[in-house]
Amino acid sequence: MSATDKVFAGSIPKIYDEYLVPMIFSVYADEIARRVAALSPSVLLEIAAGTGAVTRAVAAALPRGIRYVSTDLNEPMLAVAAQRQAEDDRITWRQADASTLPFGDAEFDVVCCQFGAMFFPDRVKAYEEVKRVLKSDGTFVFNVWDRIEDNVFTHHATIALGKMFPDNQPRFMIRTPHGYCDRDVIRTDLERAGFRDISIETRSEISRAPSAEYVAIALCQGTPLRNEIEAIDASKLQAATDIVAEAIRTRHGSGPIEGKIQAVVIEARR
Repeated sequence: MSATDKVFAGSIPKIYDEYLVPMIFSVYADEIARRVAALSPSVLLEIAAGTGAVTRAVAAALPRGIRYVSTDLNEPMLAVAAQRQAEDDRITWRQADASTLPFGDAEFDVVCCQFGAMFFPDRVKAYEEVKRVLKSDGTFVFNVWDRIEDNVFTHHATIALGKMFPDNQPRFMIRTPHGYCDRDVIRTDLERAGFRDISIETRSEISRAPSAEYVAIALCQGTPLRNEIEAIDASKLQAATDIVAEAIRTRHGSGPIEGKIQAVVIEARR
């Protein structure tokens, strides 16, 4: 993982929330919320909350009287999440590193995480931390993106950028968001951390966007892919966005578009 892969700063959080959340994250946030609600937690922890897509969905699905702690490594992302969430005294916002959670042992009924595990530098260590803060028989609910080939907009964008920068191809999407999808590896990591009753499912959905330009802005300017492009040549961010828009338009049309997205959804018991 590159040092810039975990940097969600500057204008990235705002674009991420405005573009990516409705395009690819909301549908999976709703599923995480359904799974969490079915477990009826009284005390819940979310890690790698980003701009709060899951926080909003889970908060809407749970009753009064629960306690919900929502965390993220990146303060700028958490600031957007807190701003977007309606006033809710059940929720506490806290900056936290998933690998060194600032909570006591056996404190939570459920820990949830949406598309964050791919960014953990030591996943077994992070999973051990999750297990430590879970109560006996508590549940860890999380998801990761599947192969990039099963997420067509991102796949086509990566191909287009590879042609634009043939000598220094941006590999963020392959390396990190879509770099941790091997089911056997995920299961082994969880087992090494001490989890049991591990369920792993594949979930395909449809991503929709109003235009190819929307998709290009979301991917090139609303993710750490932007950091990688700017590290190659800061003056070419807009040109890269335009190249991706044209590639998406060529494959999917000039009006509203849709494409397959696919994730791996995991539940594991302490």
